[in-house]
Amino acid sequence: MRRVAIVTDSASDLDPALAAAEGITLVPLIAIFGDDEYRAGVDMSAREFWARLTAPGAPFPRTAAASAGAFQEAFEACFRDGAEAVVCVTVAGTLSATLKSAQMARDALLDREIHVVDSWTASAAEGMLARMAAEMADRGASAAEIAAELERRLPDLRLFLILDTLDYLVRGGRIGRARALVGAMLSLKPIMAVIDGIVDVVDRPRTRTRARQRLIEVITARPVERLALAHAPDMAEVDLFGDELARAAGIERSAVTTSIIGASIGPHVGPGAYGAVVLWRPQ
Repeated sequence: MRRVAIVTDSASDLDPALAAAEGITLVPLIAIFGDDEYRAGVDMSAREFWARLTAPGAPFPRTAAASAGAFQEAFEACFRDGAEAVVCVTVAGTLSATLKSAQMARDALLDREIHVVDSWTASAAEGMLARMAAEMADRGASAAEIAAELERRLPDLRLFLILDTLDYLVRGGRIGRARALVGAMLSLKPIMAVIDGIVDVVDRPRTRTRARQRLIEVITARPVERLALAHAPDMAEVDLFGDELARAAGIERSAVTTSIIGASIGPHVGPGAYGAVVLWRPQ
């Protein structure tokens, strides 16, 4: 067990097996279909979520924050396993009450060192921060050093997604500053980003091919330190996108990780969505 334990929530879209292998504890958010509730990544995998979401006549899902109790149990388990401190990375507080739950759990354990970091993002961008935290913990960094470094790098981190439809974003209520542009974008393939915890529009290409090309231009406008891909399942163009993006960014393709968008943001982006997370080099 590391001296500093790393915890994140399932909105990070980290595969549970990968998280376990890297020593990262996942706290599940809740996916709700009608009267049925599932712990994301525990009772329902990402692929099972998408199968349910796209099934004919399926109710539109809702998500509920991870509870303070679930975070407290995770923190206490880390300390029982020998950790001296915990760094917890959460989905943006602007997108979910999960941050508040983690803070409540921290405050219930005042005799322990627990740092809660608001990622100001979601999906694979949040997951990238958690993995960076785990790498720093492996190198022997203190919990305070890890939390401070993650917060320092937040301005360099961005999640971009190309959407096939805006229907899910509108229905899920996460349209943010893009709301006024919905009517004008219905026939387009918008590139969206989570910027300072808010969903915003980056560009509005007319075709998926142009959207892919434009996104590569946006991402590589600054020197790239890390990349990750995020996508709905069975997206054939993701591999091509990943190859082109890695080449343009000067990153080894094998270093670009890939994750399936899960139940936490999947209801808002819908099938056909894919994109990338970039950590730019500090300016």
